[in-house]
Amino acid sequence: MDSEERNPGYLMAVLTNKCPRCRQGHLYKERNPYKLKSVVTMNEACPVCGQPTDIEVGFYYGTSYVSYALAIVVCVASFIAWWVLIGFSFKDSRFFWWMGFNAVLLIVMQPLLMRLSRTLWLSWFVKYDPNWKENKIKSEHLERIVSGQMNNW
Repeated sequence: MDSEERNPGYLMAVLTNKCPRCRQGHLYKERNPYKLKSVVTMNEACPVCGQPTDIEVGFYYGTSYVSYALAIVVCVASFIAWWVLIGFSFKDSRFFWWMGFNAVLLIVMQPLLMRLSRTLWLSWFVKYDPNWKENKIKSEHLERIVSGQMNNW
């Protein structure tokens, strides 16, 4: 079975920022999330299956909640790792060192969290179609796009 015909897993598709419909095309124009000028610049449509990435005006506003939840997961994970590896004490300032470490960690991971939250958000509204080559994108799913208002912030 060739790599295009097998079903890519959901988790791997999300972590690698692939299109949720075909799980093959890249969602972002620039693959490096640390090129900060283009960190969330997405392709208008999937280069493989043609799935639009901007489904409606303001579609990605909900990603702030997803990004917040991901940041909480990172904080809890770093707290547990710090507790296990270094420990906390009331006799010194290790808790404040963890807070500083956690702040730096969140700042460094912010481009990754932003992309991951957008990819997750899109994947919750666009379902995987194993027959995407035969099934065309239905126009009624795109009726709320007003192309004259796109990028009109």
